[in-house]
Amino acid sequence: MKYYTYVLQSLKNSDIYIGSTENWQKRISMHNRGKVKSTKGYKPWVLLEYKEFDSRSGAVKHERFLKTGQQKEILKRKHKAP
Repeated sequence: MKYYTYVLQSLKNSDIYIGSTENWQKRISMHNRGKVKSTKGYKPWVLLEYKEFDSRSGAVKHERFLKTGQQKEILKRKHKAP
């Protein structure tokens, strides 16, 4: 089974959200339908990027890495709206 780390951006306030899942398409749909408590106030969300892993632990490890302050700032600069 494949696992994924994904990066979303809110179209409402440009916040970045980072998560991991087995099915990134289904998970993004959940975010945009307001089914995820931590993100429902900031929908709609758009996918900025995702990365595939062969293990859940690999995806979670990458998610934690991306959530570090420095990496999150790099993501914000990389995907800054024009």
